[in-house]
Amino acid sequence: MNNIFAKIPAELPQELTEILLENKKVMVERIVSEGHCSPPGFWYDQDSNEWVILLSGSAEIEFAEGLVEKLQPGDYVFIPAHKKHRVKSTNINHKSVWLALFF
Repeated sequence: MNNIFAKIPAELPQELTEILLENKKVMVERIVSEGHCSPPGFWYDQDSNEWVILLSGSAEIEFAEGLVEKLQPGDYVFIPAHKKHRVKSTNINHKSVWLALFF
């Protein structure tokens, strides 16, 4: 048995990404952010659909067309393949733990 909140380092000089499950059709990642965000001008343009839920902390996801989604614990977003997006911000004072499903 494992725990989504276990083994999170006290210091996070960079965002932590860990693959929890992967096969030919699905990948599940745990992502831990603490003030981390996408570099200016960077946009994800993924080949896969993504469903992501924020489990702790807070974050903002920005889409290329200008929409910004502000996430609190329990909020989730579906991002279709090739929908350009970026992490605008994450909480600098509390670790933001995400669970992302790529399919």
